[in-house]
Amino acid sequence: MSRSPVPVSVPSRRPVPYLGGLLPYPGRTRLLGGPLPSPGRVRLAGVRYLGPNWYAAVMGTAMVAGAGAALRLPVPGLPTALAAVWALSLLMLAALVAARAMHWARHRDRALAQLRDPSTAPFHGCAAMAPLAVGGAALTAGREWIGLLAAVILDAVLYTAGTLLGLAVAVAVPYLMVVARRPAAASPVWLLAVVPPMVSAALGPPLVAHLPADPWQRALLTACHGMFGLSLLATLALLPLVVGRLLADGPPPAALTPVLFLVLGPLGQSVTAAGAFADAVPGVPYAPVLAVLYGVPVLGFALLWLALAGALVVRARRHGMGFSMTWWAFTFPVGTCVTGAAGLARHTGIGALHWLAVALYVFLVAAWCTVAVRTGHGLATGSLLRPPPGEPRPARPPRAEAGRPYRTPVAGAATAGRG
Repeated sequence: MSRSPVPVSVPSRRPVPYLGGLLPYPGRTRLLGGPLPSPGRVRLAGVRYLGPNWYAAVMGTAMVAGAGAALRLPVPGLPTALAAVWALSLLMLAALVAARAMHWARHRDRALAQLRDPSTAPFHGCAAMAPLAVGGAALTAGREWIGLLAAVILDAVLYTAGTLLGLAVAVAVPYLMVVARRPAAASPVWLLAVVPPMVSAALGPPLVAHLPADPWQRALLTACHGMFGLSLLATLALLPLVVGRLLADGPPPAALTPVLFLVLGPLGQSVTAAGAFADAVPGVPYAPVLAVLYGVPVLGFALLWLALAGALVVRARRHGMGFSMTWWAFTFPVGTCVTGAAGLARHTGIGALHWLAVALYVFLVAAWCTVAVRTGHGLATGSLLRPPPGEPRPARPPRAEAGRPYRTPVAGAATAGRG
């Protein structure tokens, strides 16, 4: 009696959560009596499995342009190169917004499942930070091509949309995580839900000079200070849970190790925001002092965390860590440290801080080039848009054999006893 092949899962040595499309398959599936299927034979899934984590690619690309402009390096051709990178981030944002709109229209069930999943829901914060990053880079790098007026208008539109979405995510995602389904353990991914208001706080002050006179300028600065406190206090509440889990449970699985770099996001962005507040109110003598008193200790802790996370990434790489979308955590969070260090260098006049920002920017560019190439290859092969493990694929319609009409099988015939 012949039997059909039975699917058997062969897990990896240490299983990891799928994170809604952020990670590749944690294991492999083979058929008894048959070879492993070739990755090239897997049919592309379109936008069904396109998660909100893809906005991290837009954030990282825009950060390369924005952080490079913040350094103000006297390199010939650099402004044009940064403007080109910013234009690429704008195109990526437009394409991703269209793809995610198609995702919600055609695969609403999957989109709602991503929103309810505690491991995926915080990534909706990336959807808010992406337009903020692109708008902020338009005012610093994009103006080289589109002009100041167009850059201000574009930044104002994207800033408003990103800020409103970020505030909604900062409330809705923690609510869903608490009420709908309690997550099992703390993760740096949780910070993505509360970082968007800090990004708004850092990118709002550059817009102040382009707004009408009071009360609009004062209102924006006050709102930025409020969002600064909102995000900072939420980060201080979540960060001990992340550190405690790391110390209690040891290193995370290899595929999840890059998300440790996400802790740099709220740290570096808060230093950047403090410097932006001092730049927005140049007539107040104590503003630069407060920016330095806050920024230097926080940047010091960020560098400590960068060294720790980098060492754990090297360890994970030696243990077989492969490429996944988590590698985009090497871009935007590091870029916030670049802008934070550059702001401190301006307010203190210490050259070492400037060269620290330059060194971090070199790392940022190298990481972005590596991750962008790997992501492009993953899109071309379809390996980054496959369904998660264990999810049933849509059944193919049966085809009739040549010269023989297809007959619908009777229910239960496949399980009937055979001799």
